[in-house]
Amino acid sequence: MNTKKKPAATAAGHRTQPGRPEDQRLPLGSTFAYGFQHVLTMYGGIIAPPLIIGAAAGMSSQDIGLLIAACLFVGGLATILQTIGVPFFGSQLPLVQGVSFAGVSTMVAIVHGGGGIQAVFGSVIAASLIGLLITPLFSKIIRFFPPVVTGTVITTIGLTLMPVAANWAMGGNNKADNYGSMANIGLAAATMGIVLLLSKVGSAAISRLSILLAMVLGTGIAFAFGMADFSKVGQGEIVAFPTPFAFGPPTFEIAAIISMLIVILVTLTETSADIIAVGEIVGTKVDSKRIGNGLRADMLSSAISPLFNSFTQSAFAQNVGLVAITGVKSRFVVSAGGLILVILGLLPVLGRVVAAVPTPVLGGAGVVLFGTVAASGIRTLSKVEYKNNMNLIVVAASIGFGMIPIAAPAFYDRFPSWFSTIFHSGISSAAVMAILLNLLFNHLKAGNSDNQSVFVAGTERVVQEQDIKCLVDGDRFEGGKLLDCDGKEVRIESAQKASEH
Repeated sequence: MNTKKKPAATAAGHRTQPGRPEDQRLPLGSTFAYGFQHVLTMYGGIIAPPLIIGAAAGMSSQDIGLLIAACLFVGGLATILQTIGVPFFGSQLPLVQGVSFAGVSTMVAIVHGGGGIQAVFGSVIAASLIGLLITPLFSKIIRFFPPVVTGTVITTIGLTLMPVAANWAMGGNNKADNYGSMANIGLAAATMGIVLLLSKVGSAAISRLSILLAMVLGTGIAFAFGMADFSKVGQGEIVAFPTPFAFGPPTFEIAAIISMLIVILVTLTETSADIIAVGEIVGTKVDSKRIGNGLRADMLSSAISPLFNSFTQSAFAQNVGLVAITGVKSRFVVSAGGLILVILGLLPVLGRVVAAVPTPVLGGAGVVLFGTVAASGIRTLSKVEYKNNMNLIVVAASIGFGMIPIAAPAFYDRFPSWFSTIFHSGISSAAVMAILLNLLFNHLKAGNSDNQSVFVAGTERVVQEQDIKCLVDGDRFEGGKLLDCDGKEVRIESAQKASEH
């Protein structure tokens, strides 16, 4: 009789490998407690995009509250799909999904380009469906997105969001009488100071929640000084299912779709990296099939997301870090976090509470939050090899190009509208430049040499081995002179004179 055990089947119809660390089941109370911790860790990140995009679209606090609720609801559904999985969709790994920062500046550019929020939703749907179609080919394309490209793009994402944080710190409305007042900037500074102080606290839990706690305390300070208005929180439904297309049917503009497609490629790259990273942390096998399932879940969630008034979905890197810190590897813990997000998304009153947080408070927290995004990109760039190649100029030119629409917002005003929509976004500009320069210098190597420009020559100093052998312990340079350990000058001869002896 064959006694070999068959792999257990999940509720989604998957066959799970016995003994996989991510399949561990914890007691129900612990599962939801750890799941809630995941929600708290990413809460500040998931509410920031709808706040930024809603403000750019000129929405009321009630409408922004609806956007926030929608993003929580869809993020929860996407998380459950990614962790539990159905055939061909879902990596079955502890990955939290939510609205990606990668597309924020591009969406703001689409809104400012005249398309409005409907064009944003249309571009997300179309670009995500294209992303879903190219997922099988992405394993071949991903080699064109090495750390020199992804690090540049992530750094630019953080930098392009800094004007948003500064505008918030000044009050958010440049037509208001108190815009840029010391009261607004002081409140933002106090919030930022609280973030930094809480980050220094010895408790890891408090440190990880520093952004959220600082926003709560900053709002409390604002309320005490009459700078917070919660009178509109009670206006509207307390519990509600997200209304499909609450802001009207999506519109599809070619330039907006092309611009968003660049974001989708970046999102696919980020999610691939997160899947590989969490696989290593958990200690489980991650193959191309599993990556493909994860990416398809990402794209399907993103394509459906605008139906419920939300945006592109991707894995949250900070929650990958939380898995590493806590050592809790169970995907069902993250599924519980996804269920909590769904419940929060059904409570639009919570979205209105968040929308009522004074903008200077958001500005103070945003400086650190957006700076963290840029720092993550810099950390990725630190892993790039700069010796005997042109990676330094790839990074320099791409970030510089990405900063043009930030430093000079009217730079592309006289260009064709389709071109302006794509390149008015700093992230799109940086991504296009980084991809093209990476192809030019690292893939089309015809004509390359070890010393192509001043950028390469200036990246390192070289000292000949025979010169080192002539030095002894205690030798040092002072004022352009070589001195020995007793402070006596050591004569330096030219190579010609040395050969004459």
